[in-house]
Amino acid sequence: MKKIIFSVIMVMALSLICAPGISMAKTVLKLGFGDPINSDQGAFAKQFKYLVEGYTNGEVEVQLFAGGALGNETEMLQNTRRGELDLCVVASPNMTPFSKQLQILTMPYVIRSMRDAVTITTGKLGNKWNEAVMSQAGVRILGYTYSNFRHLTNSKRKVCSMADLKGLKIRVPQNAQMIESYKVWGANPTPMAWTETFTALQQKVVDGQDNPFIVDYTMKFHEVQKYITPLHYQFSLQPLIVGVKYFEKLEPEMQNILMRAGIEAQQYCVLFQMEESDKALKAMLDSGMEYCEFSDEDKMIDLAVKNVWPKFYDEVGGKETLMGVVAELERAREMQK
Repeated sequence: MKKIIFSVIMVMALSLICAPGISMAKTVLKLGFGDPINSDQGAFAKQFKYLVEGYTNGEVEVQLFAGGALGNETEMLQNTRRGELDLCVVASPNMTPFSKQLQILTMPYVIRSMRDAVTITTGKLGNKWNEAVMSQAGVRILGYTYSNFRHLTNSKRKVCSMADLKGLKIRVPQNAQMIESYKVWGANPTPMAWTETFTALQQKVVDGQDNPFIVDYTMKFHEVQKYITPLHYQFSLQPLIVGVKYFEKLEPEMQNILMRAGIEAQQYCVLFQMEESDKALKAMLDSGMEYCEFSDEDKMIDLAVKNVWPKFYDEVGGKETLMGVVAELERAREMQK
């Protein structure tokens, strides 16, 4: 495990941007995110705050607003685009309506591991997504919260095979790839705002949802869900974003500090996730949740690649664009062996 963590951090370190500490007039930056302060989003945000305030000798204060205090993710994204909010952390599925090319990050089974997640968000590929969202969505990505794979929970029955998904009402965000994936597997995907999810699960408006273990635990889904099944179709990436127009008005020194803090908080988040994910799963199992693994996820992969990917070739820039990213990931895997 230590070897894996070291190699992941070394890949990310290649993207590190150096910036000296500076002194400036007192500035307050507001940073909003949807999850609780004790979540992985919270861990990322706290580290970013620590770094920015340190690099500016306390002349910049980063105020954190957790739990959707500044609105849902779409609202925060819109406000950040307009410059009405300084910074926010938004799940990548909620960014895809504003930047179609970013759908590659949410395509089922493109990302197969934590190493893949780091590879696809740093270096040449990382620059690719940043250029896309700057031109299409009017925001810049400063760093990513790596929240691991979105695993399935539900309150209706134990899910151990694709057949067990049939008819289950699964809450999903407004993300076309997730919706289409669950459809081809026989489930009933139900788009719903994140802030409404717990109540919907509690009242059984929907049977289940998918999210990383840390999110499940910090949101207390184990109180309203009985069954948990690991699923690896989508890796949850949650970028920290800033509006392009706002960012370009900043002094170069401040721009560099925000970019450096974003990358370093991103590195920290990898360690946090790898250490805390198993703890969160154990805590949920200790609370009484029942665990079962898919016996036929290989069939789910095949259906997703053959039936979901082709529906989005045009939106992401063509089949060659998607397959080029897949090839980059495969080359990186070979180099990391």
